[in-house]
Amino acid sequence: MSSDIQLTAIRGIPEIRPGDDIGLMIARATEAMNFKMRDGDVIAIAQKIVSKAEGRLVNLEAVTPSEFAQEIAHRQNRDPRLIEVILSESANIVRMDDHVMITETKHGFVCANAGVDRSNVSGKEWVSLLPVAPDDSALLLKTRLAEILNVNLAVIVTDTFGRAWREGLTNVAIGVAGIRPLKDFRGKLDDHGKELSATVLAVADEMAAATGLLMKKTARIPAVIVRGYYFDHGDSSARELVRSKERDLFR
Repeated sequence: MSSDIQLTAIRGIPEIRPGDDIGLMIARATEAMNFKMRDGDVIAIAQKIVSKAEGRLVNLEAVTPSEFAQEIAHRQNRDPRLIEVILSESANIVRMDDHVMITETKHGFVCANAGVDRSNVSGKEWVSLLPVAPDDSALLLKTRLAEILNVNLAVIVTDTFGRAWREGLTNVAIGVAGIRPLKDFRGKLDDHGKELSATVLAVADEMAAATGLLMKKTARIPAVIVRGYYFDHGDSSARELVRSKERDLFR
């Protein structure tokens, strides 16, 4: 069994528009690269192209901000229409000051601005939203790639999040298909024979973070293949990566 893990950027994927078949576009891009996907590969897909294909876009010109949105916008010196979209995508506000708005999305993710984003979206007044059901999006893409390429892949839908105790942003998994996002080592022995009692690795997040090195924000690479990692197969959800409120000391 190889101990090497290979990351391959999928280049040449065109600008995505609502209704586009991103599975077909990815397949064509890999063919143009002479890259053949294999069973057991993991493909990480940037949330932005999934959201675009699913039409999860909002034109701020069509948004009427509420009084609450206008109040927050005044405090933070931001567009009240954008604040209104953030509120509409949020289950609740976790933290807020004069500069930052951290919310819990309707999926249960805790992140800045409910994942609402202006970057890498055509048009000054347009913003993107997170997919409605990122796990379903991952499964649909897995199924589509299997149809086209006759290959059994795992799929991770990624987005860029901050972290409560660390500076900077990193890619994390917000949707998965065909892979268990957590690997539990509790009860196993370490190299010195000591029993592990708390080690549960977020392997989907680890792979998402690694692929972020190639995706970047300005590289126009929304898909990366991970090859050589032997993961646990299964039907799971990226929500397993979200710590419950009862155990989350940062809320």
